[in-house]
Amino acid sequence: MVGLLLLASHLIAAAPRPPNFLIIVADDMGFSDAGCYGGEIATPNLDGLARSGLRYTQFYSTARCWPSRACILTGYYAQQVRMDPPQGRLPEWTRLVPHYLKLAGYRCYHSGKWHVNGAPKRIADGGFDHSYSVEDHDRFFYPRNTLLDDQPLPPVATNAGYYSTTAIADYALQFLREHQQQHREKPFFLYLAFLSPHFPLQALPQDIAKYQGRYLAGWDALRRERWQRATALGLVTHPLPELEPNYVASWSLSEVELQRQIGPGESAYAVPWHALTLEQKIFQAQKMAVHAAMVDRMDQEIGRVLAQIKAMGQADNTVTFFVSDNGASAEQIIRGDRHDPQAPPGSPRTFLCLGPGWSSAANSPLRLHKHWVHEGGISSPLIVHWPAGIKERGAIRHAPGHFIDLLPTLLDLAAIKPPEQWNGKTPPPLPGRSLVPTFSADVPLRRDYLFFNHAGNRALRVGNMKLVAAGAKGPWELYDLSTDRGESRNLAAEQPDKVSEMAALWQQLETTFREQAGPPPPRQNQAGKGKAAQKKE
Repeated sequence: MVGLLLLASHLIAAAPRPPNFLIIVADDMGFSDAGCYGGEIATPNLDGLARSGLRYTQFYSTARCWPSRACILTGYYAQQVRMDPPQGRLPEWTRLVPHYLKLAGYRCYHSGKWHVNGAPKRIADGGFDHSYSVEDHDRFFYPRNTLLDDQPLPPVATNAGYYSTTAIADYALQFLREHQQQHREKPFFLYLAFLSPHFPLQALPQDIAKYQGRYLAGWDALRRERWQRATALGLVTHPLPELEPNYVASWSLSEVELQRQIGPGESAYAVPWHALTLEQKIFQAQKMAVHAAMVDRMDQEIGRVLAQIKAMGQADNTVTFFVSDNGASAEQIIRGDRHDPQAPPGSPRTFLCLGPGWSSAANSPLRLHKHWVHEGGISSPLIVHWPAGIKERGAIRHAPGHFIDLLPTLLDLAAIKPPEQWNGKTPPPLPGRSLVPTFSADVPLRRDYLFFNHAGNRALRVGNMKLVAAGAKGPWELYDLSTDRGESRNLAAEQPDKVSEMAALWQQLETTFREQAGPPPPRQNQAGKGKAAQKKE
């Protein structure tokens, strides 16, 4: 017996340590905002990850904040876990990433946005070992609702020198340093969920200064510039779609109301740049400068986290994933402390949104915005970096993927086979596929479909064919994404049988997923920190 125990101990010690995992999530960042995806914003740290890792060109979110986070953390479509729309607690059979990874001895940390029903640290909900959660999504400089390990922290004072993007990185660094001191023998998972560049557009003055005057040429020119760079990089091959001024979020304020509350420089529509007044052009260019500054600062803070992992000696064996929870936002609303027209754009007293003109540029060269499930709303940049496991450097992957694929990838890399039951219930099979085969070659993943449904916007991708509709009453459109990623040539009238076939499958999946989720619990039994998920984001 002693000999067997010694042998087992030797084998465990000799077994290779599973990789660490870092999932970084941007909030409302456009497909081409990062330099490595064709953008002009300074993102040297993301560009560095891409240069020595992989970039994916057809990786999908759900088009909105909370359902995307549900997919990442649970591995299921949001409809399967009652997260689109949010309806109380998640089904009893739902596990989050830490519940899986702890089977292999991982320590798990969260810093930033949460936006999923349930509490991050509570074992029955999130199961993270440490969590810093920013529940106030309306204030970057002095949030009123932040939590450390599920416990409320005092409201941030207006003169505290706080900026949420930096604070989120600070807490991540704190958790990593503690891990190195107390748990260095264990692998870690860090879920780093920034709020940037989600509205309100608020940024540090020194970051805004880098982009003053950069965007006076307008969103038409920027869309073309980004499309040209993305084409040259081999990310896309389709023509640039036309600007679409008629698409605005239904809850956005009218142009009259926006100009009344903000000023004559505001514009509610993605009209051609030359149609704007000079005052509008100057004001709009300032807004995009703030958006760029927010992305720039996020990249700087990502660099600090990567430097800490390198200092721990774990850079080579850490698998880093970078995504955005949806496309850039066309929303035009005013929240928080309302807007002070006399304050400099980007300062704490301003509450501006990017708007559809710049959102069209940020999502270039794709169509539409956050909330819609056309390509601009659901396409996320995906960078995967793992020096010890990915041999190619700077390669591009065109294989379609989805946020539901992240959890199966983690389980594959950590060699975890989870128990079939959770809380005495048998969950549905995970719908995603491991991305690991694509780490060594640009091969398609075997799957029957990719499903989308958000706020009445519907889509289904089967192979290269995509069925999509804007709004609950919008007609089905059909596109061949192998040649028309810009969704410019609607094939629905030419292929009505294909439309009918795919529409029937979409409806079947919608029904099945809702049945798997089950009815929401009675209101008095709903718990957790998910109320913020029900706000317009």
